[in-house]
Amino acid sequence: MFGRRQKDLDWRGKPIRCDRCAHMRAHALKQCTPEKRCVHSPRPSRIEHFFETNRDAADGYLASERSEVRAAAVRFANPCHLTALLTDADAEVRWNTALRLPRRFLLRLREDADREVRIRVAGHVEGEELAPMMSDPDYFVRQLVARRIGIPLLRHMMDDPDPQVRLAVAERIAPQWLIRLAQDEEEPVRAEVARRIPLHQLHVLVHDADCRVRFAVAQRAPHSVLQLLANDEESMIHELVTERLSTEKDHSNPGHVLFRMPAVDREKGA
Repeated sequence: MFGRRQKDLDWRGKPIRCDRCAHMRAHALKQCTPEKRCVHSPRPSRIEHFFETNRDAADGYLASERSEVRAAAVRFANPCHLTALLTDADAEVRWNTALRLPRRFLLRLREDADREVRIRVAGHVEGEELAPMMSDPDYFVRQLVARRIGIPLLRHMMDDPDPQVRLAVAERIAPQWLIRLAQDEEEPVRAEVARRIPLHQLHVLVHDADCRVRFAVAQRAPHSVLQLLANDEESMIHELVTERLSTEKDHSNPGHVLFRMPAVDREKGA
């Protein structure tokens, strides 16, 4: 019938019976309601809201058969009872547990079986703590590591098998190491090298097979290298080189500039 709210169902699809629930007292105090805060709800948000209001109940649900209940309970339970859940079968439970414990427990998850957990870890730890993850089996984890690890350690990732990882390395590594990536098989990596490599080394990319790399070279190359691109087969590169050579020639030879002295106004005694 329209206008009547459908009865709230539990995670098994059965009506929630507050009069038979172990949390009847909490219900009487309006600390839990099926439509907002209920540990029996199929909705994770309502389960979490239940523990927010009834924190003292969290410890009793750490062994729940439902992973979504365990994942919510560990966020509010006594930390002294959580270490066993670092090996829980559910990835979300393991992650939420690690966030409640000292940092050394979070570092254990650097080798977690679930890639999503390792991705989260890579986004939380920093510096040398990321070093063990440079060889992670998942390319996206390694890409995150390349974006966050200390710059001196990036040279150990220059030969990564994935081009996205090598691109992340090329974007951050110290310029003196870029020469080793100048012959990378992927154009985006070489183009990034062309944008960052020291000017005196740009000549190594002047004959690159990809026009996008040569264009990046033409944008910042010194005069001696520009001349090597003057007859490039790509019209856009040829036009850029011609424009730069002309502009630099004008700046290097401005010619004589004549200044006209103002006329002397003798009547005013100037």
